[in-house]
Amino acid sequence: MDMHTVVVGTSGTTAEDVVAVAREGARVELSEAAVEALAAARAVIDALAAKPEPVYGVSTGFGALASRHISTGLRAELQRNIVRSHAAGMGPRVEREVVRALMFLRLKTLASGHTGVRPEIAQTIADVLNAGITPVVHEYGSLGCSGDLAPLSHCALTLMGEGDAEGPDGTVRPAGELLAAHGITPVELREKEGLALLNGTDGMLGMLVMALADLKNLYTSADITAALSLEALLGTDKVLAPELHAIRPHPGQGTSAGNMLRVLAGSGLTGHHQDDAPRVQDAYSVRCAPQVNGAGRDTLAHGRLVADRELAAAVDNPVVLPDGRVESNGNFHGAPVAYVLDFLAIAAADLGSITERRTDRLLDKNRSHGLPPFLAGDAGVDSGLMIAQYTQAALVSEMKRLAVPASVDSIPSSAMQEDHVSMGWSAARKLRTAVDALARIVAVELYAATRAVELRAAEGLTPAPASVAVIAALRAAGVQGPGPDRFLAPDLAGADAFVREGRLVAAVEPVTGTLD
Repeated sequence: MDMHTVVVGTSGTTAEDVVAVAREGARVELSEAAVEALAAARAVIDALAAKPEPVYGVSTGFGALASRHISTGLRAELQRNIVRSHAAGMGPRVEREVVRALMFLRLKTLASGHTGVRPEIAQTIADVLNAGITPVVHEYGSLGCSGDLAPLSHCALTLMGEGDAEGPDGTVRPAGELLAAHGITPVELREKEGLALLNGTDGMLGMLVMALADLKNLYTSADITAALSLEALLGTDKVLAPELHAIRPHPGQGTSAGNMLRVLAGSGLTGHHQDDAPRVQDAYSVRCAPQVNGAGRDTLAHGRLVADRELAAAVDNPVVLPDGRVESNGNFHGAPVAYVLDFLAIAAADLGSITERRTDRLLDKNRSHGLPPFLAGDAGVDSGLMIAQYTQAALVSEMKRLAVPASVDSIPSSAMQEDHVSMGWSAARKLRTAVDALARIVAVELYAATRAVELRAAEGLTPAPASVAVIAALRAAGVQGPGPDRFLAPDLAGADAFVREGRLVAAVEPVTGTLD
């Protein structure tokens, strides 16, 4: 476990801090400024709670029940009840890293001083995170408005010592037992605190931040595998020239072309078809790789912009403003995050699609320019990588289904009070599945392209130094090269881990320098 500490202040957080807490187990502390801001905002809520006039979230019911004024004696029960009733998720458990991101991002908003909870509520979230306790959160229950209510409710239930949670040893136990074992006192909620723990876009934002980190690695990996395929197909690297991409100045396109050109530097395989009259140009899946990969990179840039804005935000309803006013608002609506989650799934699906087309070309003896059918050792006796491409195609088909936007749907809820919802949580869940599939798709191209480059080398052609480095690292990782048929799934799994863990990029960069 990484024991470095992330300090949560009043002005938001960074994507790097989210990943550190969610995935690396970084410790969490509240800054002094955050504790002061929490106390100041709580004083405002306490003053409003003492007045006879109803204030939403402080002395009223919630959602469609907001018209009822709640007497002082029932307000603690009201806050407990909203957590219990809203913890209504169903289905499989959500991944530990998602729950940790969800809790950390809710803590980030509480620390802003705009929510009105007491400092001890925020401190308890930090204590639960630092103890390695992970509330049991379920797949279904969030409509992305008002934020991720059900998932956040399951987290709040743990703070109250109720429901189930997973301990640091991976065992699911009653939350009260886990809190007691780590010396954490369950919270007793007061006015507005139950609502403040539930009302945010934290789940969809956490999944966006982690998807962006994963996709950054995968887009660079896809530039590398596209270059390897171009090389194996004896394609031309002239289409990667900077002056060609400068006249269509999409930033991502230029970056992808530059990455590919650096991977191919020194190759003795590229450009051979210039003397082959029937092949004047490479196929689109080879020639247009920078345009497709680059458009996806620009989509990632937009996603980072939206994520950074949300990371700086305080999402709650109502909110305590700096002048002491407490105002209702609609900032909990997940549309800004939902749209970009869907956009990323579309871009990822197209990257998977063009990647599979290059793999298929490597395996087809009619289009691979001299490579053996299916890159088999003894075609006919051996089937080579025929079914590896089937697997890749199945993953691409799944990604196309996952690219259907969730954010265009809306099912009204709360007796039509919440009559337009974002479905951002659903968009985030399917994006996670798409990112997982994309890693496997890129891994299959890597497996095929490295085998094809090795076969070219056996013919006496000289691969690029970067290609040689990739092949050496992949073989050292236990992923085998050309030869007779064997049990293929372990090799594909090894290639998947090689890509997913960033080892492909790490293998190239000592030769190419840092890729963008």
